[in-house]
Amino acid sequence: MQYEKLDIPDVVLLTPQVFGDDRGFFMETFRQSDFEANCGDYQFVQDNHSKSKQGILRGLHYQHQKPQGKLVRVTQGEVFDVAVDMRKHSTTFGQWVGVTLSAANKQMLWVPPGFAHGFYVISEEAEFQYKCTDYYAPNDEVSIRWDDAAINIQWPLVDAGSPSLSKKDEVGLEFSKAPYFW
Repeated sequence: MQYEKLDIPDVVLLTPQVFGDDRGFFMETFRQSDFEANCGDYQFVQDNHSKSKQGILRGLHYQHQKPQGKLVRVTQGEVFDVAVDMRKHSTTFGQWVGVTLSAANKQMLWVPPGFAHGFYVISEEAEFQYKCTDYYAPNDEVSIRWDDAAINIQWPLVDAGSPSLSKKDEVGLEFSKAPYFW
């Protein structure tokens, strides 16, 4: 596994070594000791799997009192995946990084606790899987506007159209009004 720190160094892109031939492929998707050495001492307690159609944007989400770290990957299709630093003490506070994750590139993204996370489906549909370091707590979840000008995420919107959002994401908070981590 190759671990690459991104422009926000706590966010790490993981690229597995893939062994393949005409019969298919094999890859190791997670090894605790290597993950700890490259990303930190975290344990995962919950795995999630979602399926979304093209043009759907999920996020930007985080839990404030019970922050979750997420190790995310795409097993079908392609998404643009984003992490936003919500840690007030950080030199990268309010900044974002984004990568394209796909079934073809088999890459994963480590989004540590203290970050908002979201993704936009580029392909016709996508299946998205992620491991979490804490349990989902719906009453603790915060949603930030996907198009907040203060963050200025450059989403690769299909045909420059508006994304399809859930009701909670339609009423997401402005970045300036969202609770931060200290």
